[in-house]
Amino acid sequence: MKKPGLLLMVGLLVFLTACMPSAGTEKKTLTFWHIGIGEERTILEQAVKRFEEKHPDVKVEIVAQQNDAYKTKLPVAMGGGNPPDIFHSWGGGWLGEFVEAGQVYDLTDKVEADRFVPAALEAATFDGKIMGVPLAMDVVPVWYNKEVFEKYGVKPPKTWDEMLQAVETFKKNGVIPFALANKTKWTGAFYLMYFADRIGGEKLFENAVNREGSFDDPAYVKAGEYIQKLVKEGAFPEGFNGLDEDTGQSRQLFYSGKAAMYVMGSWFLNNIRDENPEMEKKVAFFPFPAVPDGKGDPSNLVGGVSPVYSISASCKYPDLAVELLKELTSEETVKPFAENRGAIPALKGVEVDDDFVQKLNDMVDQANYLQVYYDQTLPPELAEEHKNTTQSLFGLKMTPEEAAKAMEKKAKEILKK
Repeated sequence: MKKPGLLLMVGLLVFLTACMPSAGTEKKTLTFWHIGIGEERTILEQAVKRFEEKHPDVKVEIVAQQNDAYKTKLPVAMGGGNPPDIFHSWGGGWLGEFVEAGQVYDLTDKVEADRFVPAALEAATFDGKIMGVPLAMDVVPVWYNKEVFEKYGVKPPKTWDEMLQAVETFKKNGVIPFALANKTKWTGAFYLMYFADRIGGEKLFENAVNREGSFDDPAYVKAGEYIQKLVKEGAFPEGFNGLDEDTGQSRQLFYSGKAAMYVMGSWFLNNIRDENPEMEKKVAFFPFPAVPDGKGDPSNLVGGVSPVYSISASCKYPDLAVELLKELTSEETVKPFAENRGAIPALKGVEVDDDFVQKLNDMVDQANYLQVYYDQTLPPELAEEHKNTTQSLFGLKMTPEEAAKAMEKKAKEILKK
């Protein structure tokens, strides 16, 4: 009489044991922070999905953030000891601060360096150690609305004088020459970098950083004068220093035909395809114009490496995070990412089929030099001074001489001699 009851109890125990979750099968979690938007975000999510399919015991928590908010949130998370496992950066000085603080996992022996374009990998290499892996590179052309140009008989300017003539023509016809939202400062910095390059040549910035030159070099003063000339000529929208790039205020001016030109990174192609696909047939681009008696090669481009993905030193599962980085920088991810974003693949051997992206790549191939963004190269405090002084130039709150001297003063405090 007791045996059936005992068997029933044993059977019930076996059933309950089978139904209970095992501690050994509990999923491991990785957090991934990025700033991708539109189709770019979808491509990253697809890469994560492929990784999870290969590692069913891992769950990746993805956090997508806006560009400028991210620049504040990540340092706070790092400093607070609660960083994401995998995070986005632009390499250079911005990533270097975290590296110097011992907050980044060393990837030197974990990834195959020869898979990547050397110039791209260099942005994430510090003292010979690989601290991040690059996905793509971007350049900054001058985008223009072909319909607006044709309507007023304007051709893409190749020189400063032609640029001023275009500004005058557009202004006379009620069109804003350049769309610009400079609240976040880095958008206006494109102009400073280009003018400085066109005036002083490619060694100007390098020499200033290495302390073989200075940030109050006459070329930087002249660059400020060119900027303020454009401001005084009415080349930008009213209140541009208070307009927000993240919310698309500059892009809407360009999409609507209210603005004729837009100095912006090649990722703008991703914005167009996400926000206003019909606009793609109306746009083209040209290199930033040359200036009189300038030392810089007119083919020189401003650009940078983005994104660079790194692993935080406190990551609980670094080996799995490395596998995720490999998926994020696989050809299956890089190819569609580059084609949708208008970026140059940081991975060797990736063929780009998109005609628009190929034209951008051709521009890079023809370029004499790529000037990496100042704010992603300089230490953060000096990068912030660069953006602040540049915004003040645009706002006519500092003279070119004052801005250059302020930048050099901060450089002497920050940079090693």
